[in-house]
Amino acid sequence: MKDNMNGKICLVTGGTSGIGKATAQALAQMGATVVIAGRNAPRTAQLVGEIRSASGNKNVDSLLADLSSQQEVRRLANEFKSKYSHLHVLLNNAGAVFLKRQLSVDGIEMTFALNHLGSFLLTNLLLDTLKASAPARVINVSSNAHASGKIEFDNLQGERGYSPRVYENSKLANILFTIELARRLEGTGVTVNALHPGFVATGFAKNNGKVIAALVSTFAPLVARSPAKGAETSIYLASSTDVDGITGKYFYDSHMLPAAPQATDMLVARKLWGVSVKLVHLAEELPAKA
Repeated sequence: MKDNMNGKICLVTGGTSGIGKATAQALAQMGATVVIAGRNAPRTAQLVGEIRSASGNKNVDSLLADLSSQQEVRRLANEFKSKYSHLHVLLNNAGAVFLKRQLSVDGIEMTFALNHLGSFLLTNLLLDTLKASAPARVINVSSNAHASGKIEFDNLQGERGYSPRVYENSKLANILFTIELARRLEGTGVTVNALHPGFVATGFAKNNGKVIAALVSTFAPLVARSPAKGAETSIYLASSTDVDGITGKYFYDSHMLPAAPQATDMLVARKLWGVSVKLVHLAEELPAKA
């Protein structure tokens, strides 16, 4: 790992708790300028103060956005670009699972909207800044749950037979996005990789009611790894010289692993990209390569 990240600007989504918080803390301790994107203003402000104090690094900032809302994602990107001319690490960490089907403010199934489309849109809106900052890195937090996922274009938002499997599908979408974006960014100096953090004791899934929250709080700490351990691969991909120039890969415990076969299907990856562009009303940022 690099001794420091001085001069590097990092944007961490979902950075107010769990893996994102641990990653933001570590990068700040390495000397990076860290911008934390969170939804809750008091919690985000409190965390910024805590990290500044613990790390001795005053270059810790925050921006507010609900990444399930396309309007807020656009505002986040604009606010970031108005304050920072460079971006060296974009860590797409925000994510959740919704046990009951619900829609985002844009009328899109919430798991797909937050876990895939939010990262897809934010990354595309920041591509020019990333390319101007090269070498730069995009890191997508996925999950080994992707191995059970399937992209069904005729049921992309779980309209038919909704189940928590939509989470697995969204994590598969994270990796398909990673490999297609890596292909499109060849030669730009911007790399894109995905990772599985492991089963981590965080607030994950507690948004699904008091009973689920109680179960998670009781049992997860007994079998799960700590947020600091879960953040290690994110930190590694953000800072290590070992991964200079490596792109379009999948990592676990700071080692490159093969993703599931359906996560490397380039035809599906390209089709998902096209569908995603339409769902977020985004003009193509990069021309498709042959």
